[in-house]
Amino acid sequence: MIKRSYAELVTIPDYHGRLEYLKLLDNNRDSPRNISEQFFKSSMWRDIRDKVLERDGRFDLGIFGIYIDGPVYVHHIDPINEEDIINLTHKLLSLDNLISSSLDSHNAIHYKPKKDEYVERKPGDTKLW
Repeated sequence: MIKRSYAELVTIPDYHGRLEYLKLLDNNRDSPRNISEQFFKSSMWRDIRDKVLERDGRFDLGIFGIYIDGPVYVHHIDPINEEDIINLTHKLLSLDNLISSSLDSHNAIHYKPKKDEYVERKPGDTKLW
């Protein structure tokens, strides 16, 4: 598994580079949603989330000048799993594993695959991009 970090992320100077670095290309990754709700309501999560928001200044993926207008998501750079939550691993609350993101960026990280090659449209083609 690829180990990613905030320290490495911030060496990438542009938004699109950072987004590509963060994308989860293996969309079959197990999501710990069934047990994560309680963790994300805890005071330890709220405290570290506040520190991330202060550090990143509400800038999308930490890029100065790309201000997040609306809800701010705090994304785990190296994804977490059920074991991490059950065992409260360092990965959950490490500032080196967290970054601020907008909803659009967060959705792009989790759900949008890499763009396919250009496909020319043809008459009768009903499939949207």
